Amino acid sequence: PWGGVGGRQEGVLPVGSCFWFLTSLPNFPWAQRRFLMLTVFLSTLTPKFYVALTGTSSLISGLIFIFEWWYFQKYGTSFIEQVSVSHLRPLIGGVENSPPVPGFSANNGENETNRQSLSECKVWRNPLNLFRGAEYSRYTWVTGKEPLTYYDMNLSAQDHQTFFTCDTDSLRPSDTVMQKAWRERNPQARIKAAYQALELDNDCATAYVLLAEEEATTIIDAEKYFKQALKAGETVYRKSQHCHPQNSQHEAHLRRDTNVLVYVKRRLAMCARKLGRIKEAVKMMRDLMKEFPLLSMLNIHENLLEALLELQAYADVQAVLAKYDDISLPKSAAICYTAALLKARAVSDRFSPETASRRGLSTAEINAVEAIHRAVEFNPHVPKYLLEMKSLILPPEHILKRGDSEAVAYAFFHLQHWKRIEGALNLLHCTWEGTFRMIPYPLEKGHLFYPYPSCTETADRELLPTFHDVSVYPQKELPFFIHFTAGLCSFSAMLAVLTHQFPELMVIFTKAVSIVSSPGLA
Repeated sequence: PWGGVGGRQEGVLPVGSCFWFLTSLPNFPWAQRRFLMLTVFLSTLTPKFYVALTGTSSLISGLIFIFEWWYFQKYGTSFIEQVSVSHLRPLIGGVENSPPVPGFSANNGENETNRQSLSECKVWRNPLNLFRGAEYSRYTWVTGKEPLTYYDMNLSAQDHQTFFTCDTDSLRPSDTVMQKAWRERNPQARIKAAYQALELDNDCATAYVLLAEEEATTIIDAEKYFKQALKAGETVYRKSQHCHPQNSQHEAHLRRDTNVLVYVKRRLAMCARKLGRIKEAVKMMRDLMKEFPLLSMLNIHENLLEALLELQAYADVQAVLAKYDDISLPKSAAICYTAALLKARAVSDRFSPETASRRGLSTAEINAVEAIHRAVEFNPHVPKYLLEMKSLILPPEHILKRGDSEAVAYAFFHLQHWKRIEGALNLLHCTWEGTFRMIPYPLEKGHLFYPYPSCTETADRELLPTFHDVSVYPQKELPFFIHFTAGLCSFSAMLAVLTHQFPELMVIFTKAVSIVSSPGLA
């Protein structure tokens, strides 16, 4: 109660005047002054203010979350995180050092890196691709699933037209029929066309090739067809060699006959490998590589490596690697992981993580671990298949180097070789994830190889069947700020709804929280 002053009637002093009067006293404690300021401020707010406040905060946090999500989907990182790394870290004093890529001079520049990245995304013919009739079709009969995608089969059709046809096909009726056969989409139509070609010419090697690939239901039947194709192909090849004038058409004809002969000999060697005649297969592959040394792009050495591993001829495997694991030659999962397997073989039988942590790694163990890190950086998808953390499927006819398709193809044929060496998988299990700590941030920058290409996921989804869970690297995990903004948006939206439905109760709750958050003021 305040007495009348200056003619004013007795009444109650307004809250603002009372607050001003008390806080202006010289001996008024600062803590209580702050508490009174907060109490007066909260007492003047209406429920409509709280509704508007929570609704506005919910809208703002929602917009931030939508922008963060859009930025992450487009660039693979959080915008807030990117700004903090790019702009705030230099101000604080952090410097991001990117080590140079070994084996390449800094003068190559960004253009060369981009060119290499694009070349890494090229789709290659699988050196160990299976037989359609004897293996892929049998899988379909048993499971009812199609192991090959239309995109993969279309690439094979293009390969067949490139390898087995030429401009001079019109000179031989059987080749004309086969030229149409390779373009047919229906397998039965292709087989029917192959028989028509054989009726016109019993020495049509490409017709036998088609029957071996698609009509034969066993490897034994396929081998019979390929032997007939070899006999016919050698005859035609010798004729092409003898009548080889300096003419572009005849050069194309000779090139086609050479491709047919190399293809047939390679598939015969693969038949021998599948039928258990490993030494015979190794000899055929070695002879083929000596006879046609310029056809290294066919990667016949990968077939040879797999056969030698089956023979456990590790010295011969090392000799092949010494020739093909060169810095000037393109790499593959077969090259990198076979090199790692040989290094691991020297130490894996007595390797123990506990012992290694106590005494440290020996020189041989360091070499093995570095080889595993090198292989994992080249293709990070392989370890999950070798360690059976992901289920295997039949490999596609084409693979993408450093992609999931290459990992499937490698593990499908080489898992048994890793299991055969005692402790090799244990060493891989203990060390492969350490690779990612060595690669500088972000993961795409690379350490021993060129930056990991960003196109692998799209190509792998085209090459691998839909029932397969495609492995993605680097995995675009949701950053912290995405989770934070999502939680903030959800919490503020919940508060907005509660405040709108129970405004008086939320006002009381807010005042109670403010009092509790100011200890020692009551």
